[in-house]
Amino acid sequence: MAEKYDLLIIGSGPAGYVAGIRAAQLGMRAVIVEKGKVGGVCLNIGCIPSKALIHQAELFLSLGESEKTGVKIDRSAFDYTTVFSSSRKAADDLSKGVRFLLKKNNITLVEAEGKVVGPHDVALSTGETLQAEHLLLATGSTPREIPGFSFDGKDILSSDDALMLEKLPKSLLILGGGAIGCEFAHIMNAFGVQVTVVEMMDHLLPAEDADTAAILERSFKKRKITVKTGTTAGGYRREKGSLVVQLEDRNGKKEETEAEKILVVVGRKALGDRLGLESVGITVEKGAVPVGDYYQTAVPSIYAVGDVIAGPQLAHLASKEAEIAVEHMAGRSPEPKADPMLVPRAVYTEPQVAGFGMTEKEAKEKGLPAAVSVFPYRGAGKSVAVGKTEGQVKIIYRSDTKEILGAGLAGAQATELLHELLLAKKAELLPEDLATMIHAHPTLSETLMEAARGVEGWMIHA
Repeated sequence: MAEKYDLLIIGSGPAGYVAGIRAAQLGMRAVIVEKGKVGGVCLNIGCIPSKALIHQAELFLSLGESEKTGVKIDRSAFDYTTVFSSSRKAADDLSKGVRFLLKKNNITLVEAEGKVVGPHDVALSTGETLQAEHLLLATGSTPREIPGFSFDGKDILSSDDALMLEKLPKSLLILGGGAIGCEFAHIMNAFGVQVTVVEMMDHLLPAEDADTAAILERSFKKRKITVKTGTTAGGYRREKGSLVVQLEDRNGKKEETEAEKILVVVGRKALGDRLGLESVGITVEKGAVPVGDYYQTAVPSIYAVGDVIAGPQLAHLASKEAEIAVEHMAGRSPEPKADPMLVPRAVYTEPQVAGFGMTEKEAKEKGLPAAVSVFPYRGAGKSVAVGKTEGQVKIIYRSDTKEILGAGLAGAQATELLHELLLAKKAELLPEDLATMIHAHPTLSETLMEAARGVEGWMIHA
């Protein structure tokens, strides 16, 4: 008779491995089925290697700052293969770390592909079938293609392909000005690649507040990154060793631009249609698995979390969803679903961009009495001292109750600073509570205090 587990998880990314560890903590016997490298996309070809590249890019950019002190730096020996190797080492180290955590928590790891064949059964590519009281689908997503730009791994690149480049192109056209596109623009430009970013929406980072995103766009233009918003790409042709792309803006104006390679980053497609779910009566919608309040599917014993369900495709959100699902399986009473108003968004560019909750536009579209308080980085002593005056903190709040509705930050360490405002929102604090709290001086966090004071009408340094 086949061994039966309390929980079988398909996928070992930030949703899968977190689910396994949380299940073990709650006394459940868990098994993870993984067909690729442990850690999923995030650790291997996503968050971690991209942030390693970003770190190296920022170190390279900082050489210019060092030269302002009179130090002459010879960059002629720069070798991108060393940078690439560093990013792969970071990914490999963390993948090994996750393996260690699984072993430490007595979680069985089965390296095979799995498909659902029953409410409690998963068939493996090895020919074996595993059984569990509960199944958790955490198979993630894959880069989305667009018509006319099919990935070939050589000239038309996905984000996966771009992370595995060992030699940089001289020029790169990026289709998609969201978080991934902007991060790659930041990396490539830092290392001397001529970059053009094309975004079909009105501004870069469409999920963020418009004037917050505008700070990044201005920074890109100063760095000679060409930005074309409100623009679509209609196709390309090969000509004299280059790719010539046809562009059209919102007014119907057409033009052509050339690049050595094209990076397509217009979102990711959920992989729910590869799991055989139709055999158990689960209908997949455009690759995404429909779920209820606790991430249960139409089959009560089967749950789904992370990129394989509809919603923001963020590693930290996937991990939280996994925790909620497992706690529900274990008979606990977690809050249903992650609150979308409390999900942080982070973009690791220069300057960084971060936010949560509603943008100013979204709040007004909902008919809320929305107001904003904006404090510029240049008003904080620490910003001036370290030469990081580009940026602002923007708090979106109700003008009647002062309830925080959201926030948008652009500037140095914005992805870290965001969490003070996010905690205030979660704890149902008001801007007044932050405004009257003593912040160490000089720190970048004083920008948050000043923005909160702005809600109350008494900014000191602006």
